[in-house]
Amino acid sequence: MKSLTAGIRCLAAAMLLTAAPAAGAQNIYKCTQGGQLAYTDHPCPNGSGELLHQADDTEVIDRYLRLGQDELAKRYAQSRHLEALYQQRVDARQQAMDEKAQRDADEAYAAQQRAEEAQQQALADQAAAQAADRDRLQAENAALRQQNADYQNQLSQPVYNAPPAYWGPPYPRPPRDHDHDGDHGQHPPPVSDQPIFHPCKQLAGGRTQC
Repeated sequence: MKSLTAGIRCLAAAMLLTAAPAAGAQNIYKCTQGGQLAYTDHPCPNGSGELLHQADDTEVIDRYLRLGQDELAKRYAQSRHLEALYQQRVDARQQAMDEKAQRDADEAYAAQQRAEEAQQQALADQAAAQAADRDRLQAENAALRQQNADYQNQLSQPVYNAPPAYWGPPYPRPPRDHDHDGDHGQHPPPVSDQPIFHPCKQLAGGRTQC
């Protein structure tokens, strides 16, 4: 059980040391309080603790600047006569902020350009589709107009083919009776066995009436 507790404490110390630069590059003390081992960024109350990591002046100034505490960073530098280091860290931080702002502006501009290009492409595709539909409708209308013109032209043309003839049935032959008195042998003209020719009449529009 004691070995497990010691392992956990060593792991906590390692994690604290690893996260120290990211957390603000602060001092790390190993203290024993009430028989318990603890790690803190403040000196131990009884002064018997162990300093595991001591932040240098650059880390302290950067930490103040990162937290927006510029006045504290300046006072810290002045108290240790580190005005040149303070100005250097201020310039470095300002440069980093300017570079980040420029990257953000470039990314925003690129995103805006991509959005505008996508919108223009969508408008171009829409215009092309509308033009294709318009051309198709015009072609269909032209074909229909041509068909109508051809039909009207056919109706206006004279018909040169002769109308067909209708051959009707022959006249019915009356029954032949014997001569009666008073007829003196006179009879109606004989009925022909040949069909009678009835010519047909051509009507407008190519129609025929027989």
